[in-house]
Amino acid sequence: METRATSKGQIVIPAALRRKYGIKNGTKIIVNDTGESIELKPITEQYLKKLQGSLKGGSALKVLMDERRKDREREDKKRK
Repeated sequence: METRATSKGQIVIPAALRRKYGIKNGTKIIVNDTGESIELKPITEQYLKKLQGSLKGGSALKVLMDERRKDREREDKKRK
Protein backbone atom coordinates (compact mmCIF):
# COMPACT_ATOMS: atom_id res chain seq x y z
CA MET A 1 0.00 0.00 0.00
CA GLU A 2 1.19 3.48 -0.72
CA THR A 3 0.31 6.89 0.68
CA ARG A 4 1.73 10.40 0.46
CA ALA A 5 2.73 12.95 3.06
CA THR A 6 1.13 16.40 3.08
CA SER A 7 3.13 19.62 3.38
CA LYS A 8 2.52 19.37 7.15
CA GLY A 9 3.99 15.84 7.28
CA GLN A 10 0.61 14.19 7.76
CA ILE A 11 -0.14 10.83 6.16
CA VAL A 12 -3.31 8.86 5.57
CA ILE A 13 -3.34 5.30 6.85
CA PRO A 14 -5.37 3.24 4.35
CA ALA A 15 -8.83 2.19 5.58
CA ALA A 16 -8.03 -1.53 5.33
CA LEU A 17 -5.09 -1.11 7.73
CA ARG A 18 -7.11 1.11 10.09
CA ARG A 19 -9.76 -1.61 10.32
CA LYS A 20 -7.19 -4.40 10.70
CA TYR A 21 -5.38 -2.64 13.57
CA GLY A 22 -8.43 -1.05 15.22
CA ILE A 23 -7.35 2.53 14.57
CA LYS A 24 -10.19 4.96 15.22
CA ASN A 25 -10.46 8.72 15.57
CA GLY A 26 -8.21 9.76 18.47
CA THR A 27 -6.17 6.53 18.63
CA LYS A 28 -2.67 7.29 19.93
CA ILE A 29 0.14 5.97 17.77
CA ILE A 30 3.77 5.38 18.75
CA VAL A 31 6.20 6.53 16.05
CA ASN A 32 9.48 4.63 16.23
CA ASP A 33 12.62 5.40 14.18
CA THR A 34 14.43 2.09 13.65
CA GLY A 35 17.34 3.75 11.87
CA GLU A 36 16.26 2.22 8.57
CA SER A 37 12.52 2.82 8.63
CA ILE A 38 9.65 4.35 10.59
CA GLU A 39 7.30 2.09 12.55
CA LEU A 40 3.79 3.11 13.56
CA LYS A 41 2.25 1.23 16.51
CA PRO A 42 -1.32 2.09 17.44
CA ILE A 43 -2.10 2.05 21.16
CA THR A 44 -5.37 0.12 21.11
CA GLU A 45 -7.10 -2.17 23.60
CA GLN A 46 -5.66 -5.17 21.75
CA TYR A 47 -2.13 -3.74 22.03
CA LEU A 48 -2.55 -3.08 25.76
CA LYS A 49 -3.99 -6.55 26.37
CA LYS A 50 -1.01 -8.07 24.57
CA LEU A 51 1.33 -6.21 26.94
CA GLN A 52 -0.58 -7.40 29.98
CA GLY A 53 1.61 -9.63 32.12
CA SER A 54 4.77 -8.86 30.16
CA LEU A 55 6.45 -7.61 33.34
CA LYS A 56 5.78 -10.77 35.36
CA GLY A 57 8.71 -12.00 37.36
CA GLY A 58 9.78 -8.51 38.29
CA SER A 59 8.24 -5.68 40.18
CA ALA A 60 7.50 -2.84 37.79
CA LEU A 61 6.72 -0.54 40.72
CA LYS A 62 10.06 -1.35 42.39
CA VAL A 63 11.93 -0.65 39.14
CA LEU A 64 10.08 2.66 38.72
CA MET A 65 10.77 3.73 42.29
CA ASP A 66 14.47 2.82 41.95
CA GLU A 67 14.74 4.88 38.76
CA ARG A 68 13.05 7.86 40.38
CA ARG A 69 15.40 7.62 43.36
CA LYS A 70 18.42 7.57 41.03
CA ASP A 71 17.04 10.59 39.14
CA ARG A 72 16.65 12.52 42.41
CA GLU A 73 20.20 11.63 43.44
CA ARG A 74 21.57 12.85 40.09
CA GLU A 75 19.61 16.10 40.40
CA ASP A 76 20.84 16.61 43.95
CA LYS A 77 24.47 16.15 42.80
CA LYS A 78 23.98 18.72 40.01
CA ARG A 79 22.68 21.29 42.51
CA LYS A 80 25.74 20.96 44.79
